[in-house]
Amino acid sequence: MNPSTTPSHRIGECLVRVIDKNGNPVKDKQLVLNQKSHEFLFGSGAFIFLDYPGMEPDNDRRDKWLAMMNYGTLPFYWGRYEPEEGHPQYEMLKQGADILRANNVTLKGHPLCWHTVCADWLMKYSDEVIMDKQLERINREVTAFKGVIDFWDVINEVVIMPVFDKYDNAVTRLCKRYGRVELVKEVFAAAKAANPEGTFLINDFNVSPKYEELIEDCLNAGVEFSAIGIQSHQHQGYWGEEKLRDVLKRFGRFGIPVHFTENTLISGEIMPAYIEDLNDWQVDEWPTTPEGEERQAREWEEMYRILFADPNIKAITGWDFADGAWLNAPSGLVTVDNRCKPAYNKLLSLVKGEWWTKDEVIHTDSEGLVRIKGTKGTYEIDGADGLITVSGEPSETTVIM
Repeated sequence: MNPSTTPSHRIGECLVRVIDKNGNPVKDKQLVLNQKSHEFLFGSGAFIFLDYPGMEPDNDRRDKWLAMMNYGTLPFYWGRYEPEEGHPQYEMLKQGADILRANNVTLKGHPLCWHTVCADWLMKYSDEVIMDKQLERINREVTAFKGVIDFWDVINEVVIMPVFDKYDNAVTRLCKRYGRVELVKEVFAAAKAANPEGTFLINDFNVSPKYEELIEDCLNAGVEFSAIGIQSHQHQGYWGEEKLRDVLKRFGRFGIPVHFTENTLISGEIMPAYIEDLNDWQVDEWPTTPEGEERQAREWEEMYRILFADPNIKAITGWDFADGAWLNAPSGLVTVDNRCKPAYNKLLSLVKGEWWTKDEVIHTDSEGLVRIKGTKGTYEIDGADGLITVSGEPSETTVIM
C-alpha cells in the first residue's frame, strides 16, 4: 500500500497479538504480512462465469477477471432467465455463482424488475396478475439465492419506465397503472421481506434531476434504499472530472451509499453525439485502437481515483470485462482475444498494487504485539492461523503461530 496516495478514509488499523500454540506471546519476531481481500467492492459484469449451452468456458479470461475483481454482477433479465413460464435458468446461474463465491467474490443479481428484456409471456395477463407475478418472482429469486447472492438491483431505469415506448411490455404497464413510486415501494418491500439482511439498490442511467426527484419521492413514501446505483455507459465520451464530481455531490446528499453499477469507457472511435439511445448504434465492427487504448487507460485511472477518494462510494463495476460484449463496442479491459489492455494493467496496479499490501515485513514487540495499518480488508500473517480484519474502527485480535 502507498499511504501517500491511498485515501485516508480507506485505511484502517488493527492491533494484533501473536501467540504460540501454548498461549505465549511471540516476542520480537519478524513476520510477513499479506492482504487477502479489499473491503471496497471492485467489480465487473461476471457473465463469463456462466456455462451457456454449446459454449466452452474461457478459463484464461476468467483467471484475468479473478486476478482483479472481488465483486461480480450476474444477469437475471426476466425474459432470458425464465423464457418459458415456470422454467427459470436456476441451475446455470447457481453453478456460475458457486464458482465465484468459491473465489471469495461478492455477487449482485441484476435486475429483478425492468421493462427491457422482460418476459413476453407476461403480456397475456391482466395488470393485477402481472404485479402478483412480479412480486412472486422477486421472492423466488431472492429466497433461492440467499446467502449466495445478497446484493440486488431491485428495479432498473425507473425514470424512463412509464414513458418507454419502443415496444409494449408488462413492466411499463405496471408503472403506468400504479405509478413509479408505488411500483418501487412494492418491489423493494418484496425483496426486503425475502432477505431482511440483503443489500438492495435502485439503479438508473439517467443522472439528471429527474432521478433525484424520484429518489426523494420514494424516500418520502418510506422506501428504504441500501444504495443508489449510478450507470455511466460512456460510449459517447468520458464524463470527465467535472461531471463526475457533480454527480457525486448531487446523489451523495441523500446520505445513502452510492454504487457506480455499470460503467463503460471506449478504446476505439467514440459513438456520435447525435445518437440518443445507445442501442440505436448498430455496427458490424467496432475496433479497438492503440490511441484509444491509451485514452481509455487514462480515463479509467482518473475515474477510479475520483470514486475511490469519495467516502460515499462503496462499489465500482466496470460493465464489460471484454470487448464486444454489448453493441460490439471496444469497452472491455481485455480484447476479444484476451490481450490485457493498458486499462487492465493500470487498474490492476491500483487494486493489487498501490492500494494493496504484499509481503510487508512487520515486527512484534516485547509483548508479542504488532499494529497493522493498511487498506481496509482482510490480511494474514505468514505462518499464522486465521484472517485479520482491518476496518474503519481500531480493533484488536489474536492469531496463533
